[in-house]
Amino acid sequence: MSTSVQSSYLPATTESISKAQEAKDASESISILYRVLEDPSSSADALRVKELAVTNLTNYLTKENRAEDLRNLLTQLRPFFALIPKAKTAKIVRGIIDAVAKIPGTSELQISLCKEMVEWTRAEKRTFLRQRVEARLAALLLENREYTEALTLLSGLIKEVRRLDDKLLLVDIDLLESKLHFSLRNLPKAKASLTAARTAANAIYVPPSQQGTIDLQSGILHAEEKDYKTAYSYFFEAFEAFSSLEDPKAIFSLKYMLLCKIMVNQADDVAGIISSKAGLKYLGPDVDAMKAVADAYSKRSLKYFETALRDYKAQLEEDPIVHRHLSSLYDTLLEQNLCRLIEPYSRVEIAHIAEMIELPINHVEKKLSQMILDKKFAGTLDQGAGCLIIFEDTKTEEIFPATLETITNVGKVVDSLYMRSAKIMA
Repeated sequence: MSTSVQSSYLPATTESISKAQEAKDASESISILYRVLEDPSSSADALRVKELAVTNLTNYLTKENRAEDLRNLLTQLRPFFALIPKAKTAKIVRGIIDAVAKIPGTSELQISLCKEMVEWTRAEKRTFLRQRVEARLAALLLENREYTEALTLLSGLIKEVRRLDDKLLLVDIDLLESKLHFSLRNLPKAKASLTAARTAANAIYVPPSQQGTIDLQSGILHAEEKDYKTAYSYFFEAFEAFSSLEDPKAIFSLKYMLLCKIMVNQADDVAGIISSKAGLKYLGPDVDAMKAVADAYSKRSLKYFETALRDYKAQLEEDPIVHRHLSSLYDTLLEQNLCRLIEPYSRVEIAHIAEMIELPINHVEKKLSQMILDKKFAGTLDQGAGCLIIFEDTKTEEIFPATLETITNVGKVVDSLYMRSAKIMA
């Protein structure tokens, strides 16, 4: 057993549990609970008390951020698992894995722990528990961006679960697969996996949190296809589900709702959503970040836009979904501003444009060259003089194509008449 365990055990009774709860500090409580687990008794009452001791010990170790001790606890409990029903074993194992997840900076430890438990469950032929631990492992690998390993694991697991027709687990796995394909930028497969998750979810009762996750993923995929109105409705459904459960994911749903409003040119609605009863609950850096972006977009100001991106880097730049859409929005806004500024000129200094738009000269010059290559306007950069030369749009006269068409048709008529006259002469 652990070094925390003293040589003498305590009897597995409610008195011992009470003693642990009344201890003066967490270390003493942990020591007492380890000693309770040492009790060799395997009576029904002793087993029930030991289950309670495991739950309490898990809570104490989590509060003390002792992730390694939680991992060792799972190994130490294996003989105990042989004495209790498989369903209770599954509950305890998943509870301890969840407890490790609550401790910051333990992603590598969680992956290692899940892999250990998969090996143990395979050896013990505990299929039900193994499948759930493997699903958890796939989710951790996805978070760690180990996409190849996660995809390999999910491919085998999904076939096995489909054969068993475990709909609830199937919804989880299909959702995970959808997120994984989305991370790999494979949108068709991400949509197919999400459709499979919805189909499985329609056949059973799905907890509100899981339904919210399905709606959130649906919104993300619709936003990726630039269908922001449909995406907004899905994010709203997800927000309501998470908000009612006080789930931390509610803030992400709200943030993506505000993003959709900005992307469909309704940035003025953002303030109304934030000041609503539901929005006021989630005031904080994430909401402030989206408000700053909405203000910048309403004012068509690139300077304010860049200030928002700089001030709220964690909320905007480090969220891959928000970052991707805001990059597109920034480019559009920059192009619109540049086109508006150069419109009155035929020749203008790049430094003057940069001064008017309040951006670095190098940045402006690079964007102008890109716009010329993309044929957003006709022009060229005179880098020696540091000028932009804009060419006038050569408008094609509408009469020319019509004239060419008339001449072509007359040619066909003449050819036809020649053929007929040739036949008559023959």
